Amino acid sequence: MEDIAYLERCSEKYHDDLVNNILPFWLEYGLDKTYGGFYTCLNRDGSLMDTTKSVWFQGRAAFTFSYAYNQIQKNPDWLSASKSAIDFIEKYCFDNDGRMFFEVSASGIPLRKRRYLFSESFAAIAMSEYAKAAGDYSYAEKALDLFKRILYYKNTPGAIASKYTKHLQMKGHSLSMILINTASRIREVIEDDALNRQINESITEIQKDFMKPEFKAVLETVGPNGEFIDTNMGRMINPGHSIETAWFILEEAKYRNWDPELIKTGTTILDWSWEWGWDEKYGGIINFRDCKQLPSQDYAHDMKFWWPQTEAIIATLYAYEATGNKKYLEKHQMIHNYMYSHFPDNEYGEWYGYLHRDGTVSQPAKGNLFKGPFHIPRMLIKSHVLCKKLCSTEILIYK
Repeated sequence: MEDIAYLERCSEKYHDDLVNNILPFWLEYGLDKTYGGFYTCLNRDGSLMDTTKSVWFQGRAAFTFSYAYNQIQKNPDWLSASKSAIDFIEKYCFDNDGRMFFEVSASGIPLRKRRYLFSESFAAIAMSEYAKAAGDYSYAEKALDLFKRILYYKNTPGAIASKYTKHLQMKGHSLSMILINTASRIREVIEDDALNRQINESITEIQKDFMKPEFKAVLETVGPNGEFIDTNMGRMINPGHSIETAWFILEEAKYRNWDPELIKTGTTILDWSWEWGWDEKYGGIINFRDCKQLPSQDYAHDMKFWWPQTEAIIATLYAYEATGNKKYLEKHQMIHNYMYSHFPDNEYGEWYGYLHRDGTVSQPAKGNLFKGPFHIPRMLIKSHVLCKKLCSTEILIYK
């Protein structure tokens, strides 16, 4: 009963924070009522610092508001905000080659394009979620088409310029993990063999190439066939990314009626990543570690960013649901308590994004090209739903 009471309190907390704090903040200060879409470069009080628009966040914001509409309540303002961002994406954010830009001006003038495929993946999940919210399944077709475009650029040699020369061949963990989530979100509204195939390929690649039992870690960068690269970059562990991967895999395990192999993979990644990421002295999940315990190259290695904490909230709830092992509920309480005692701004609303290792605020802005209405509200929506589910389900306690 004590566990149920705790989960009920968490569920209420997440719901309240979402509908009375996070989403209202972005509707008031981020939504561009002139050109459409969202600004994310906001100061502590919501004032605009930079009118440059992140294309990542047009998709992320559109997804978030449609996801809230689908999971929490049919708020027409949320659906309208999602449509505003999607319209902006379709009107301004695609280049002539079908790829997307990374930054555009307030009015949609292209400013920057990068070789990564993340703008496309966020636009795809936005369109699929909006299709469900609006009941307009032409957007599901658009999402699937964009997903297949991502696969073309991913799988076609030379379609995207290599990041390094021929003397340094490698691949990153990020694309494998994000495609699990992208495909699973689209799969909720439209069926296609390419979606399940990519989920299987991504999970296999993570298991085979990125999981390194000798270090008990998921590495961010490996050789083309999973080779260990003994450099600063090759040794890097990003606990937040790995924890995010864990919940993507556990979510897929649930979709497959709690597939035991996927539960093992997801919880193994979570256990490893928690050991590398949790700060025993100050609490919270830190940014980067070196798998050989050497000094990390990244200057922000021991900072506490907002998003790894949110991923840990979701991952521990999924792991508890999957296994009934109370250690995951205890870890959830650890990260929940740390998160809510350090990140929310009780004066101006929303959350700080960047803390020093000791938990003091590094800089107070509420957004930039990488922080906006996505990680926090996604966590609040998903965790509210998971907590409610756990409260109404008899969990087999781990023995």
